[in-house]
Amino acid sequence: MTYLQASEARENMAEAINRVAYGGERVILRRRNKNAAAIISIADLALLEELENRVDLSAARKRMREHGSVPWKEVKKKLSL
Repeated sequence: MTYLQASEARENMAEAINRVAYGGERVILRRRNKNAAAIISIADLALLEELENRVDLSAARKRMREHGSVPWKEVKKKLSL
């Protein structure tokens, strides 16, 4: 993992993007010596989004098991569809 000060990243953004896109690195941007943001590859972003979706789905299924599901007819009525 590479750490760059935000000011350095501004001056060398193309290089930082190339390191991520072609070198597979993850770049952490720091401001006042604290981690502020990250530059990650599209593949890493897709993986992160997939993991978030799985967690959301797992939580939804757990809630349905605990509280039961609501019939579609009731949902439509409640939403005035």
